[in-house]
Amino acid sequence: MIMKDTSAQSEYFMMRSENLQFENVKLDGKYSFQYITDAVFENCDFNTKDAFWHARNVVVRNSMIRGEYLAWYCENVTFENCTIIGTQPLCYCKKLRLVDCRMIDTDLAFEKSEVEATVTTRVDSIKNPLRGTIVVPEVGEVIRDDDRAEGRVIIKGSGKAGNALKNGGADIIMNLTE
Repeated sequence: MIMKDTSAQSEYFMMRSENLQFENVKLDGKYSFQYITDAVFENCDFNTKDAFWHARNVVVRNSMIRGEYLAWYCENVTFENCTIIGTQPLCYCKKLRLVDCRMIDTDLAFEKSEVEATVTTRVDSIKNPLRGTIVVPEVGEVIRDDDRAEGRVIIKGSGKAGNALKNGGADIIMNLTE
């Protein structure tokens, strides 16, 4: 299904859909794009809650996503040059990728996720990333209260680590040069 240059307001929008191509779409509604597979979203603006839960094989580019609990339990999902706003995003994911994304008002991010991420803004808190590497310029705190969480957090440039570590050891590398 192709959707271009339009807006929608709906709950459970496109649930269980396949082969989606969205460009310049504005959406307002809860529980969007849950259980979708094989989709590409470009230049979209989503104001939603619980979006992309259990999504598989999805790419989101140059888009704004506002809402809590983004993309929980997703697999093989990539966000490129996106702005992500909201609490507890990107938890319990497999093969999650973020490429040059901005994260605003995002706390408890990446919990138990397998993730490779490059974030260009401060992240309020990162909790127990399971595997992979998260590169940020600054983080408020990194919470480690699960011994199985082995994901690395790299603070690149002259960024700050705030209360970088809470409850346990972590692989946090700070102040790398470009």
